[in-house]
Amino acid sequence: MTLTAQARASLEGMLRKDTASARVLCRARTLLLAAKGYPHKEIAQVLGVSEPTVIKTCRRFLEEGVAGALYDRPRPGAQQKLDTKGKATLIVLACSEPPEGRAHWTMQLLADKLVALGVVESISDETVRRTLRNRLKPWQKKHWCIGKLTAEFFWRMEDILDLYGAPYAPQRPVVCFDERPLQLLAEVYKPWPAAPGKPRREDYKYQRRGTCHLLMCLEPGRGWRSVQVRERRTSQAFARQMKWLVDKGYPEAEVIRVVLDNLNTHTPAAFYKSFPPEEARRLTRKLASHYPPRHGS
Repeated sequence: MTLTAQARASLEGMLRKDTASARVLCRARTLLLAAKGYPHKEIAQVLGVSEPTVIKTCRRFLEEGVAGALYDRPRPGAQQKLDTKGKATLIVLACSEPPEGRAHWTMQLLADKLVALGVVESISDETVRRTLRNRLKPWQKKHWCIGKLTAEFFWRMEDILDLYGAPYAPQRPVVCFDERPLQLLAEVYKPWPAAPGKPRREDYKYQRRGTCHLLMCLEPGRGWRSVQVRERRTSQAFARQMKWLVDKGYPEAEVIRVVLDNLNTHTPAAFYKSFPPEEARRLTRKLASHYPPRHGS
């Protein structure tokens, strides 16, 4: 087994830095010892592993190269019982009021409720526990908007989850829209550039050079986004952005499904304030608005 000079330097550098996992470092030592001509049995005794492990590492190096010998192949595992929508439903249930006569939800109660709602045909309490284990951390707390889990909340949540889970349709694109104000700041002193082991350093003093407003459209289905800059937030700016989306962004689309937050200007009323009635009606027919659950709904 022969290592190139570049591969040998890379493996030796990995051992010096000692930042990889113990398994990867052990395989790197195996390759270096094998390249020096040590027999498999002797390498196994030195590193404290079995001889078949050494043979497997060397074989994978010959077949797949250094990366194939060091790192395991992806392990997709079995198909998950709950999809994204099912996991969201489970979390909402776990955070809601328990059934009458119960002080809290149990794993089995949650499993039975998912089956009763038709989310899955069958599910075990252990699957519910594993799903919630890394998602719910009751010892943590932070300030949040605590809303009510009403029928409108579930309707809005189901609408958004169904929209995100639908197959990609070029004639009916799903576009997420959001906007935010931004301060324009200038530097008083020139920052020091980043250097090895040191991040870029900036002085705390700055000069304020006004404000602007960013409007962003994002289509996750094809990895596209567009950012436009306005002087300030107005309903007319939102209306012009939606008109641009219809006429320039997706002129061939049948309907543009737009996901908006609950800002007071994000309604078709902005079209009627900014354009003639005929143009406002055209935009309203071309755009299908979807709103996520809001606080207190």
